[in-house]
Amino acid sequence: MYITITPQKLGDNYNRSVADFVAYLEKENEGKDLGDQELFFNQNGEAISTEEAIHGIDTNTAKLKKTEPRFYSLTVSPSQGELRQLQDRSRDLKQYTRAIMEDYAKAFNREIAGRAITVNDIKYYAKIEHERSYKGTDRAIRENAPFHKKIVSLRNDVQLIRSGRLEGNIEKLQQQIKRLEAEAPHKLNGRMVTQGMKKPGAQSHIHIIVSRKDASNRYSLSPGSKYRASEVEMNGKVVKRGFDRDTFFKNAEVTFDRQFGYKRNYVESYQARKTLAKHPQRYYASIMGLPTNEKAMAFKLLGKTGLGTPLMNIPTNKVQLVLKAIKQLKRGVGKAIESGSIGI
Repeated sequence: MYITITPQKLGDNYNRSVADFVAYLEKENEGKDLGDQELFFNQNGEAISTEEAIHGIDTNTAKLKKTEPRFYSLTVSPSQGELRQLQDRSRDLKQYTRAIMEDYAKAFNREIAGRAITVNDIKYYAKIEHERSYKGTDRAIRENAPFHKKIVSLRNDVQLIRSGRLEGNIEKLQQQIKRLEAEAPHKLNGRMVTQGMKKPGAQSHIHIIVSRKDASNRYSLSPGSKYRASEVEMNGKVVKRGFDRDTFFKNAEVTFDRQFGYKRNYVESYQARKTLAKHPQRYYASIMGLPTNEKAMAFKLLGKTGLGTPLMNIPTNKVQLVLKAIKQLKRGVGKAIESGSIGI
């Protein structure tokens, strides 16, 4: 499970409307019959129109400054292993969204009128998507890039020759293009993988638009607060503040595992990703200390990054090799997680 929280940000100032983002999230519905479309929903509502979602966020901005975001975007990306655990992806992911939005509300160390924040205080609109396209950060795109660059140059030469602005043999250039396409390391259904191509396999994920203001439009609730859960004295009163992302991310995993009976391997956990970032040697030691079957599964999952087998074959007493492998692991897993190409 990989979750990101991103503030609304367009250019130097924050756009006053969520309309562009809502339109972007409608891209999968283009050309589909209404019965096949994924519509917006929230904690208590189904089949919410784009107009209602836009109006709900755009009118819930009382007293926000021009430099403050109107909304936050949460993207929840289950791994393919997690998706295989679901019976009905649309139905189950909606159920899961409503459950983790309760976790989201609990992660605020705030009170409204003397009570803890609940999901009913959160104004949000969510949408399920089932497709992903290759991005420039994906491993396949990065490794195909040198081939793609040469192909683009050759195709440009072909156009120049056809227009009479360059002399050359078009047939030879086209043969070079075919050879480069065949030599590219990453292909899909016989075609070289390029940016914008749809990814294979299960790619369902969740987009959640969350208003910066609470449902009453009176209180500001920012998951981007620089303060974690803490208390401070202001004007002689103790005031709670902050949002605990760690708690939210951990609880979101626990909620999924409990809801769908998922057996999470160590390398799939948020805690493992944190350990990898801050204490990579400890991360490696934790993997090596797993029970045999869990360790085998861990290396199988890491194998999707191209790093599982080399790591597994390194003796634990070969310190320099281990340290080198850990650096490679950290770099490879980090890029794979960010690109969404693996679900750990």
